Amino acid sequence: MDERSNWDWEPGAKTVADLNEWKERYVWVEEPYARPDGEAVAAIVNIDEGEFTVCVNASPWEENTYDKIWHLRYLADGRLFAIISEMGEWTVSLDGEPWETKFGYVWNPIFSGDGRHVAVSFQQDMQYGMALNSRCWQNTYPTMTTTALSPDGAHAAAAVQVAGFGEADIQTFQKGCFTVAIDGDPWKQTFVNVWNMAFSPDGSRLAAEVRLNLYEYTIAVDGVPWNSVYNTVWEPVFHPTDGSVLAPVRLGGKWWLYRDGSPCWDRSFVQLWHPTFSADGGRLAAVVAPKFGRWTVAVDGTPWTETFRDMVTDLVFSADGSRLAALGKDGPAWKVAVDGKVWANAFDMAWKPVFSPDGKRIAAKVERQGNYTIAVDDCLWSRECEAIWNPTFSPDGERLLIRAVENGLFVRHVVPVTDISG
Repeated sequence: MDERSNWDWEPGAKTVADLNEWKERYVWVEEPYARPDGEAVAAIVNIDEGEFTVCVNASPWEENTYDKIWHLRYLADGRLFAIISEMGEWTVSLDGEPWETKFGYVWNPIFSGDGRHVAVSFQQDMQYGMALNSRCWQNTYPTMTTTALSPDGAHAAAAVQVAGFGEADIQTFQKGCFTVAIDGDPWKQTFVNVWNMAFSPDGSRLAAEVRLNLYEYTIAVDGVPWNSVYNTVWEPVFHPTDGSVLAPVRLGGKWWLYRDGSPCWDRSFVQLWHPTFSADGGRLAAVVAPKFGRWTVAVDGTPWTETFRDMVTDLVFSADGSRLAALGKDGPAWKVAVDGKVWANAFDMAWKPVFSPDGKRIAAKVERQGNYTIAVDDCLWSRECEAIWNPTFSPDGERLLIRAVENGLFVRHVVPVTDISG
């Protein structure tokens, strides 16, 4: 069941916390973070030199003070996550409760989509590994870089070094000293380099960008490289239903989209990356450059007519896959493009668009002249705020939950969509 159905969707505004009062009470207050349902707001606060805690709706974590607190945020399930340091040891805190295991350092947290699973990278005694839901890898490595978490949160992976080499030991390096470790267990195959990786939807398989030698790159799936090699590759992605693997590859000075080592689209681009599937796998989009210096979106191989000078990012399909939105940047102006058409409004900044459950409406957090508001279907909310979070549609798509800071107050708004879009 969608957790949003249990939220309060009665239209109106509710003041949840006075952040001005926090600033008077503490030495300083860091950036606030809002819970997904808007019923709570939290921030890291400094009590004294080298003494920090977290304030939630004006109540600090009781008896929980630390040397340093970092990366505070609410997870999708409403829990409050933070990385904490006490007496030189680092670990994870969830809703104020630390993991029992302590580390020399913790960084790079990644979360499952539902927020129920948390993985972090750790360093202990100059060895590196991952901890998933507080369970640490049994195997650790001298270096570790890119990490990934399976969609169900059951498995964690990282690019790791499995053979040692000195700074000038080129011969050993070129033999391949890196591979992928899943839940701490390394692939048998090694590579000169390993970069971005992706799990299959069910978490049973993994694909990664790999470098075979000084000049050849490809995609490896479960440790087995594709038969074809390329000048370079970008991050792979699994098809949502059929198990195939797609990745942008560079050949002959152009970028192509390949599936399982063979061409997927029948045309090339100056650049191609971020392939994105609709939920059912029926449609496929990617960020492309049809010509040098112009960016757009290609859907099933066909680029939109509208292009942007600087970049295109944040592709998102509606739930049924019938519509597609993205952000584009022309000089200082950020714009929202939906199904190939660009909104008339331009912004100093815009964030990833959000579709209503039925796909008929689209909203986005936007910034103009230092103030923040919400745009719906190219219409702007009448209020301007000091801070705002991404909007959330009600399950029926008729209302928006807007979490905002206004005059130092954290306010939870439930607004009928028609109040903004007309």
